[in-house]
Amino acid sequence: MEEENELIALRRKKLDALRAKGIEPFSSSFEVSGSIAEVRSQFKEGETLRAAGRITAHRDMGKSHFLDLRDATGRIQIYIHAKEVGPDLTDLFRLLDIGDLIGVEGTCFITKSGEPTLKVRTFQLLAKALRPLPEKWHGLQDIEARYRQRYLDLLTNEHSRGVFEKRIAIVRETRRFLEERAFVEVETPILQTIAGGAAAEPFTTHHKALGLDLYLRIALELYLKRLLVGGFNKVFEINRNFRNEGISRKHNPEFTMLEAYWAYADFETMANLAEELICYLAEKICGSLIIEHRGADGKIVRTINLQRPWRRARYHDVVREVAGKDWFELSREQRRDRATNEFKLEILPQLADFEVTQHVFEKLVEEKTVDPLFVTHCPKELVPLAKQNAADNSLVDVFELIINGVEIAPGYSELNDPLVQRQRLLEQAGEEKQKIDEEFLLALEHGMPPAGGIGVGMDRLTMVLTGAESIRDVILFPLLRPKK
Repeated sequence: MEEENELIALRRKKLDALRAKGIEPFSSSFEVSGSIAEVRSQFKEGETLRAAGRITAHRDMGKSHFLDLRDATGRIQIYIHAKEVGPDLTDLFRLLDIGDLIGVEGTCFITKSGEPTLKVRTFQLLAKALRPLPEKWHGLQDIEARYRQRYLDLLTNEHSRGVFEKRIAIVRETRRFLEERAFVEVETPILQTIAGGAAAEPFTTHHKALGLDLYLRIALELYLKRLLVGGFNKVFEINRNFRNEGISRKHNPEFTMLEAYWAYADFETMANLAEELICYLAEKICGSLIIEHRGADGKIVRTINLQRPWRRARYHDVVREVAGKDWFELSREQRRDRATNEFKLEILPQLADFEVTQHVFEKLVEEKTVDPLFVTHCPKELVPLAKQNAADNSLVDVFELIINGVEIAPGYSELNDPLVQRQRLLEQAGEEKQKIDEEFLLALEHGMPPAGGIGVGMDRLTMVLTGAESIRDVILFPLLRPKK
């Protein structure tokens, strides 16, 4: 820390020296020939080009200097010689540091080692870095510091930057995929008078002008379904949801969801869509349907096979595979006893019987599933917004897509009977009848077409396609407790 303070003090002195010379250390603009990647693509010996970026390396050869200039698109080497730039810029150069942002104009040439290089004729200081970058350009070693100072993580960690470049591409290509299939992108309210569409604890706020309590939405669903009533047959939204719940490797209070609804389709159609979408993204962005997850040492720790077709199995069948063929013939007490004593699961006294089974499913099926698995025909208690199965009224026509131990996407045949929907929501709300979204039910009473719906957790999908082990590794600025 003392050494760092000395470096900061030295940079402050250089800042003062620059201003004493009448040089503005924080310039307003600099015209460039393009990004550094574009400059490299235009590179032609003898050509004059202009580039801007951050100094990330300096090789001192006496009167001549080789520096690396970087931006988000790449790196280019620049060559500065006192004879080329003159005494004034030579004096300015002595006040530069690693991390400073500069703009240069120079002539393209190839060094003896074959490196494309700009021989600088003139340069301009664009922003003085008053703090040093992480030591030796090796990146931030402290994990929390990487999340808290993501800008440094992106600057110094090529792997991390690559993850976020892939995330950007995943969102972009998801939009393209859906738009090519005639889905239209819409925006629905984030501030809502009733937090509906999922069973979750919302964040609350207050609108002063209306004197109204509001909630940050927990799901996109109920407003998108209103658009089905309104005649939009294929709609989607990629946006943020907010849930006032725990933080874990798989959960962040603010997260990104894709929800899409397709009039006259069903849950099987949406399963096909999900499978097609994720395979498209894997091939487009990762170049393969075999996704390798590697540890810090570079060794493969897990391989996910996305080759189609993906397995589809009923909820009751996959539970029987792990909990015993007789699981659903047992009494409530026997199921609870087996889960506790044989499977060593923590079963809280207040859990309903279907929740005990769901806990077994989550721990023994979901968390242990690596390759894609569509779990279909779930108990209706788990999914109050899905259509009841015609052959078994205890089940609903849904799927839950599991990849790499987490739920990536649920999909439904959407419930469009307003009377059954009201009853389901009342059962979910219990004594809190004020939580029923009457405006949504009113919309359903005007007639919603049968439809299929899907929700894809974009953060979790990015984890699958990049090999990230924590959701914080794929969210640019995850929620952290403030530093004391």
